[in-house]
Amino acid sequence: MASLEQEIKQSKFANEHIKANLNVLFTANWLYNKISAYLKPFNVTHEQFNVLRILKGGHPNRMCQKDILSRMIAPNSNVTLIVKKLVEKKFIQVLQSDSDKREYQINITESGLALLDEIDKVLKSNNRHYNALSTSEAFHLNALLDKLREE
Repeated sequence: MASLEQEIKQSKFANEHIKANLNVLFTANWLYNKISAYLKPFNVTHEQFNVLRILKGGHPNRMCQKDILSRMIAPNSNVTLIVKKLVEKKFIQVLQSDSDKREYQINITESGLALLDEIDKVLKSNNRHYNALSTSEAFHLNALLDKLREE
């Protein structure tokens, strides 16, 4: 991948902070597109993948929709539609709560878990195509990104 300057055809930035912010946004979009290419054969969107991973993290416990939404990478996602699509694909199931009939409990199915295993294999085998960082570099990048979000 070329430098940010080459990619967006801009040689000067007002300051390094603006360049860094643009670089984060540009790189996030680049990474999103790379991962989308790996998800496409599985007929799963990023948002659906995110919901499945959240449910797997809580498995075997069920989760309510608001808890899923609070953990999503893109919290503006339409979780109701995502859940509906995943139910249609039989990757999750939705059950009425025993304690509150207005609330629904969601859990991942065996086919949802199997799908995640397949996707994980593909992502791991192609890691070098979208992640050129060493473990140490990834650790430092994570620390810097966490710091960037501090208020």
